[in-house]
Amino acid sequence: MEDLRIQSVLRGEKITIRVNGQPVVAYEGESVHAALLAAGHRVFRQSRNGAGARGIFCGMGVCYECLVTINGVPNRRACMCPVEDGMEVVIHGQ
Repeated sequence: MEDLRIQSVLRGEKITIRVNGQPVVAYEGESVHAALLAAGHRVFRQSRNGAGARGIFCGMGVCYECLVTINGVPNRRACMCPVEDGMEVVIHGQ
């Protein structure tokens, strides 16, 4: 999948996280949300009542739409968690 980052922006060190078992490029200083979005992931989970797909809405930790599992801990806000090399992320909406 094409990297959707703006190429002229200076970034931290290149690292790898795993998303649903697949390697995804990330950069130190990015949030999990930013890394997922740049990798083309738009749906992070399904609503509890089955109304549909959920993804990024506010991007600042208020709405809780970006909940994912990080390193085995469920219901983490992707927009509030910085990436770490080797981090395991599970997206439940796919």
